[in-house]
Amino acid sequence: MRNNLPLTNVYKKKNIKSEITTQLLYGDNFKKIKKNRSWLKIKNNTDNYEGFIENKNFPIDKIYTHKVYKLKAELYSRPSAKNIIKKKLSFGSKIRVTLKKKNYYKFDNLWIHKKNLKKKKFQDKNIFKNIKKFSNIKYKWGGKHFGGIDCSGLVQILLNFNNKFCPRDTKDQIKYFKKKVKLENIKKNDLIFWKGHVAIAISKSMLMHAYGPKKRTVAMPINKTIQLIYKSAGLKVIGIRRIS
Repeated sequence: MRNNLPLTNVYKKKNIKSEITTQLLYGDNFKKIKKNRSWLKIKNNTDNYEGFIENKNFPIDKIYTHKVYKLKAELYSRPSAKNIIKKKLSFGSKIRVTLKKKNYYKFDNLWIHKKNLKKKKFQDKNIFKNIKKFSNIKYKWGGKHFGGIDCSGLVQILLNFNNKFCPRDTKDQIKYFKKKVKLENIKKNDLIFWKGHVAIAISKSMLMHAYGPKKRTVAMPINKTIQLIYKSAGLKVIGIRRIS
């Protein structure tokens, strides 16, 4: 099945007051495990993550052709800037283009400007090139969207955009990425892990992370961040990983 909504929350339990564990973006495919009148238990095809979503009329899987490159991509009812609608697609959403008209591409009876898209196989040479698009996006536990994102979601969505697998949670990410690095040898694009938290080095001295205490995605000095997290939460760095 395929998520055909701009955003679908995945819950830990069959209750909208339950914890949001992750989110499905537009075009994410998933397997239905169980179904009742109100809820579906699903497994996300991207990372095999399981959870519950509200039971809606989701269509069958589609092989996508393009992915959203802009943080917030406007949508249109017709191939014209005059026909903009309220819905927006978030970075990393996937669509199957069925028609092209001037600078607009059609999918699922909607239109999007081609400047907001990259082809399915596109990859940035710098896998975390787009991280600054999320600067100051609010922190949201389980989030993967311009409306809110968490630390492991930020890592995952940027790797997934570049057609690379990445587990959803920090405890699985640190196990999946095997190449260990010492702090004195850290370089751009290394991942820094604490228990329950991850940050991305954007240089030898700076990192970016979706940081709960700051309530947003921020750039911070690496050494000061390590000291701050230890002082405020009693947590030490448990590993640094290099993505090959």
